[in-house]
Amino acid sequence: MRRGWRIALVALALAPGVVAQAATISISCSAVGRELEICREGAEAWAKETGHTVRLVSTPNSASERLALYQQLLAARAPDLDVLQIDIVWPGILAGHLVDLSANAAALRSAFFPELIRNDTVGGRLVALPWFVNVGLLYYRSDLLERHGRPIPRTWKELTDTATRIQRAERAAGTTRLWGFVWQGRAYEGLTCDALEWLASHGGGTIVGADGHISVDNPRAAAAISLAASWVRRISPEGVLNYAEEESRGVFQSGLAVFMRNWPYAWSLLQSPGSPVRGKVGIAMLPAAADGRPAATLGGAQLAVSRYSRNREAAASLVLYLVSRAEQKRRALVGGYHPTIPALYDDPELLRTSPLFGTLRDALDGAVARPSSAVGADYNRVSYAFANAVHTVLAGQSDAESSLRALERRLRRLKRRGNWPAVHAAGASR
Repeated sequence: MRRGWRIALVALALAPGVVAQAATISISCSAVGRELEICREGAEAWAKETGHTVRLVSTPNSASERLALYQQLLAARAPDLDVLQIDIVWPGILAGHLVDLSANAAALRSAFFPELIRNDTVGGRLVALPWFVNVGLLYYRSDLLERHGRPIPRTWKELTDTATRIQRAERAAGTTRLWGFVWQGRAYEGLTCDALEWLASHGGGTIVGADGHISVDNPRAAAAISLAASWVRRISPEGVLNYAEEESRGVFQSGLAVFMRNWPYAWSLLQSPGSPVRGKVGIAMLPAAADGRPAATLGGAQLAVSRYSRNREAAASLVLYLVSRAEQKRRALVGGYHPTIPALYDDPELLRTSPLFGTLRDALDGAVARPSSAVGADYNRVSYAFANAVHTVLAGQSDAESSLRALERRLRRLKRRGNWPAVHAAGASR
């Protein structure tokens, strides 16, 4: 009889959804508000299904403060956090402290956008899984394009010409403060995103390649930056050199710009009650060079498991649940989060929910990741150097060729002193 009970207990322990020993998994997935509540709902659904419990850990809302907290805890090998929500450019920075999820996600990884999996793979290790995604988009005044008989621009030259023509005509008609194009020109991470799109869509590379090769000093990259510099004071206000996302949105939403480059979050704000441009805005993929392909910089969040977790397998199970197709669809429906699984962009229910999904799918097919996985812990230095080099050209303090030549020399020095994962993965340093 005792032998029968032992067999029954073993069978119960191995049954799906039942755990031999329940664990408490701590997760940092948001800071405040509805985002926190949606995360809690998903995590608690997993806990109910598995028999584990979850504890949500509050972290700073500021990305830089959150990263600093993570680095402090991980450097101390503290087990306080099992699952971490990380920014898309942090896998390379934090890789040494994160669990390789390759085995856990073997059956799932092909479901994600390939560029996101490449972004989350550092030195051959899959250190995070994509949770939700953002991508750069072109917003345009549909009423102004219709009034002036202009199509949605497909190339940067078309955007420049259309912005110039409409700006001139509208100013002559009395809208004297209208500008053609607003974007993020401050020397910060936002400019890295914008300028990476300019480079990639001109065939000018991605600053540092996936193999660690630095090739930013090339004629196509210089042409892209030179074109952007020509917009300042012509179709973009001089103040754009100090714009971040919200400054750009403020000008566009006030009805004072024809085009805007921004992230998907701006759509709901532009269409909110009381918005001067409500019902007058369209979205499209960003333009490209005449012989190039559209490129949109990736943003978004990933989920990772700390190497210092005392419950790695349970933590990995929670991550797999939260990034699953069913959970991502739920988050898209209740919170507007954009999935990292291409198949969900064909889901009829999601397509009815948001007009963004069709355009986002096209933009994601041409998405480009920042070189964070290639350069590892040096990413912030690389991004800072790139943004400042571009900014000097936009501000008229240098020409593109000289600025990119100096930038490449600086990046090569960083590479010699650093420990770039891409170099080790490729097996040789260039």
